[in-house]
Amino acid sequence: MSVNMADIGEKPPVPRVATAGGSIRLKTKTIELIKSNSIEKGDVLAVARVAAIQAAKRTSENIPLCHPIPVDHISVDFTIGCDSIECIVRVGAVAKTGVEMEALSGVVGALLTIWDMTKKYEKDERGQYPETFISEIRVLNKYKGGGSNTRG
Repeated sequence: MSVNMADIGEKPPVPRVATAGGSIRLKTKTIELIKSNSIEKGDVLAVARVAAIQAAKRTSENIPLCHPIPVDHISVDFTIGCDSIECIVRVGAVAKTGVEMEALSGVVGALLTIWDMTKKYEKDERGQYPETFISEIRVLNKYKGGGSNTRG
């Protein structure tokens, strides 16, 4: 079995942008606690935003064959619904390879942080999470400067 990191040595650095999204399903009561900043551990969305940025920046440390990329910009947005929170992460860089893994990692980092900060409120009487789940993690859009654009 062979494992190799892709050779991007000859590729020129060009502007790259990727946007990824995903959501976490929570109890309505938990959503209300988040909105009123009443979660015991603190401001859930502020901590999740920092977690997303940190996760995006450290992607190559967690995904073995992912190249380390000098990220120039990361934005994190949340949309709160009645029983879910959607997270959108946008990553930009001038690099030899795309930044979609960084955007996806940011989404995962944010959503896992939300779960961690709210698990006390999500558990049922048996200590399980029957209503809580993370879903729809995906690349929403990818841009590569120099004339090659992909939308998805």
